[in-house]
Amino acid sequence: MHIFVTGATGFVGSAIVTELISAGHRVTGLVRSDTAADTLTRQGAAAHRGDLTDLDSLSRGAEDADGVIHTAFNHDFSTYRDNCEMDRHIIAALGSALAGSDRPLLVTSGIGILPQSKVLTEDVAPTTGAHAHPRAASEQAAVALLDQGINAGIVRLPPSVHGVGDHGFVPTLIDLARRTGVVAHVGDGSNRWPALHRLDAARLYRLALERARPGARWHGVADEGIPFRDITAIIARRLNLPQVSTDGPAAAAHFGWMAGFAAMDVPASAEKTRAELGWEPVERGLLADLDSDAYFPAA
Repeated sequence: MHIFVTGATGFVGSAIVTELISAGHRVTGLVRSDTAADTLTRQGAAAHRGDLTDLDSLSRGAEDADGVIHTAFNHDFSTYRDNCEMDRHIIAALGSALAGSDRPLLVTSGIGILPQSKVLTEDVAPTTGAHAHPRAASEQAAVALLDQGINAGIVRLPPSVHGVGDHGFVPTLIDLARRTGVVAHVGDGSNRWPALHRLDAARLYRLALERARPGARWHGVADEGIPFRDITAIIARRLNLPQVSTDGPAAAAHFGWMAGFAAMDVPASAEKTRAELGWEPVERGLLADLDSDAYFPAA
């Protein structure tokens, strides 16, 4: 199959490109620069010039493909709501290029947008209406494509997709600890984060694309729910800093834009995903990965 991948040089997307090529697929990735194009070429993929604001370029990339994997997202949290609405338009543009066929589109969403404080399964839908999470726009866009007869599916990723090169929430926590001199959790830190290694995520995307069915929702979960305090305990030990509890306005002040994420309690299951796709995570878990030179390189 010829697969068009957005976010092809990103942390997860680059692993997906390698996985697809290793499985015998032909890959074209969306790139904005010559440097990104060279990176893809070295991986054995083709480059398609464009960016997330150029919906025509996205449609052209999808038109020539047998399937599309959409992982790109603007993670500037100062314009988060606008970025989520932009993703809605991006997904619509990608889907329109696949109309009239059964060619699959995989859309990326997040487990963290789902209702909290229970074990979340693939059947749980995001909250709608006035209390809907902004990122739910991506799932809403995928559902809208189903009504048009387009073979759209959703891959939900956990708060931590980890591995060498991680620049997500966990490295942000490490940087915050270095700046503030403490490693904080909210309350007693018993809120739980699911997690997944980037290479296991790549295999999930490949299998989900190869066995695509309209309306499928897949969970990328290896660690179902790690207490947040276990994450901060490793950071505190590795940095030789105190581990402290914070709450309310103090937590908001300490974590800033990340306060809501630090308090998330979103344990999740991938039981249905594993059974249907035959997918089993094989890489090491978040705590073992975190307690390594990948996150704390030797000076």
